Amino acid sequence: MGNKPRLLMIVSRFPFPLEKGDKLRAYYQIRELGRYFNIQLVALSEAHVSKEHLQKLEKFCAEVHVFKISRFSKLINTALMIFGKKPFQVGYFFSFKAKYKIQSLLKKQKPDYIYCQLVRTAEYVKNHHLTPKTIDYMDTLSIGMERRSQKSKGLWKFLFTEEAKRLREYERVIFDYFEERTIISKQDRNYISHSEREKIQLIQNGIDPTFFEKISVSKTHELVFVGNLSYAPNVEAVHYISNEILPKLPGINCLISGATPSNPLIKLTQQNTQIELQGWIDDIREAYLRGRIFIAPMQIGTGMQNKLLEAMALGIPCITTTLANNAIQAKINDEILVADSPEEFASCVLELIENQMLYNKLAFNAKEFVKNNYSWEDSTLKLSKIIRGES
Repeated sequence: MGNKPRLLMIVSRFPFPLEKGDKLRAYYQIRELGRYFNIQLVALSEAHVSKEHLQKLEKFCAEVHVFKISRFSKLINTALMIFGKKPFQVGYFFSFKAKYKIQSLLKKQKPDYIYCQLVRTAEYVKNHHLTPKTIDYMDTLSIGMERRSQKSKGLWKFLFTEEAKRLREYERVIFDYFEERTIISKQDRNYISHSEREKIQLIQNGIDPTFFEKISVSKTHELVFVGNLSYAPNVEAVHYISNEILPKLPGINCLISGATPSNPLIKLTQQNTQIELQGWIDDIREAYLRGRIFIAPMQIGTGMQNKLLEAMALGIPCITTTLANNAIQAKINDEILVADSPEEFASCVLELIENQMLYNKLAFNAKEFVKNNYSWEDSTLKLSKIIRGES
């Protein structure tokens, strides 16, 4: 791989398949960063990583190291966090064995730079000061936990509230251990409580060029929602669609598609005749394109909703919340529709069904908006300069 500088990159999950937002961001950044660095990838994983999935990353990396952490170990390490002040998820993704192996790699490989994705991985290298380090906050995890606590009750409410408090402090403290810091959106940066948070640089997501290609798929549903169906904000969104929006839209059907739906979610969708539930498919574009309108009533998530960018890139008019649109900054009523109540969502849906001119305008403008503003190549070129301390 030539004489490119060596980059040690640490991620909390193996970045394939691309069913989670952090995996998607890591995968495309690795693909692009490979142009500028010899990447030594360190990925933590609870499950066995297949040879096929390893090969997906090996073609972009000089080396790929997978450190398996058992579920039992994760639970024990999480429980141990009760006796300290660090976030529970930092414990969940920590392993002394993995830390020892990472320290050995640092001594052996002597990388020129270190890049950590999410604060979950910071403990592995935060006290290593011989190599310049960059941390990608990606999302403000503390705000996500705070929003989940507001929707929870009993013990869960207590745990989410406590985790939000711990994460808020950890996000502040970890800032000073790294030379450079990145985050996905200005909205998320404003949630970091550090006094110098403006130094955190924005690295947004991008879109794979294949989402701009034309593929032939029949429209089978008026509405569609796509996302990882074990991720709390997506689960919340499905409940909102089923219980709040669809009752105001009799005769309108909705496709829900995504990986790992929980049993309660399966039961919920089975009980609603307006919903069809479809699990993981290899080409997720087919799920998007089965719907005429993409609906994303995100209530508790943080970061940037790539599902919106993907739907827009495919020329599907989107309706989402102010919260979600604040991150992507699309023009309301020109590139996207925004709604913050069930009544507003229902009104937007009906308007798009009845107003073909508006439908066509949103479909065209949304695609152009994403094409002009969201490129993995451009965002990762900026990231490579940040990692080198050139920006």
